[in-house]
Amino acid sequence: MKAISIRQPWTWAILRLGKDVENRPRNIAGDYRGQVVIHASKKPLPALDEARDFILHLTGRLPLAEHPSQLGAALGVVDLVDVHHADECGGECSPWAMDGQYHLELANPRIFPEPVPYQGVPLGLWKFPDELLPEGFR
Repeated sequence: MKAISIRQPWTWAILRLGKDVENRPRNIAGDYRGQVVIHASKKPLPALDEARDFILHLTGRLPLAEHPSQLGAALGVVDLVDVHHADECGGECSPWAMDGQYHLELANPRIFPEPVPYQGVPLGLWKFPDELLPEGFR
């Protein structure tokens, strides 16, 4: 299955707080649409406090993403349903969407029963080994 590495706390927000857009400077998905493993990078976002403040403002909840098991691991699956540039939104994009970025539209988050430790790949979509997916996610 395809996978994407994302820094915390954004991974937490995607799987648990309704973040339905992943922002990227380029279209890393190309024409691919379908299931994507959400992998939390080993290192959290450098501007962690700023991101947590944004998430708190938008959702009213603080992400709990600093636990070591939530870093360097596959945490769940989402459906990648579309990709477009911010210029194509017409002012109707998700509140999670950023200006000047490509928006990977995500839906239907499903959280793994336990994190699956795995070294991710920093850029683009990459292949996650199907045999490591928990039962019911293959």
